[in-house]
Amino acid sequence: MSTVKLTVNGKGVSADLEDRTLLVHLLRDHFNLTGTHVGCDTSQCGACVVHIDGRAVKSCTVLVGQANGVNVTTIEGISKGDELHPMQAAFRDNHGLQCGYCTPGMIMSAIDIVHRHSGQLDEDTVRHELEGNICRCTGYHNIVKSVLDAAGRMKVAQAAE
Repeated sequence: MSTVKLTVNGKGVSADLEDRTLLVHLLRDHFNLTGTHVGCDTSQCGACVVHIDGRAVKSCTVLVGQANGVNVTTIEGISKGDELHPMQAAFRDNHGLQCGYCTPGMIMSAIDIVHRHSGQLDEDTVRHELEGNICRCTGYHNIVKSVLDAAGRMKVAQAAE
């Protein structure tokens, strides 16, 4: 057992856990942040993507000991009160989801993609970057459309800050 201390969605938290515990289980089972999904158990689907220190990471590949001292942001932590994050709003407005299971991971991955590419994205780049996220419902057309729309929204939001 180890005590793990980290920041989750801006709040300092700690838990006593077995060293083999995965970050996704810490988030879901101990902190009740169930927007981070467990989809495949093999790190293939991307349903468990969170941000660690601002970068998208599949939380099913991170042992809690590796997360000690880091800053984790989950899907629950990206909105500002009742105001959706621009990526969430773009997914809603462009019908970028159907069943919604992959959506939190898609959104968290997409935010990282926009940041890494400074909002300069095209359809081919978005499709390539999302290869680590599986959606079994949509065919990706509206997901890509959502990411491209959000890239513009995020640029406008940054300029306003």
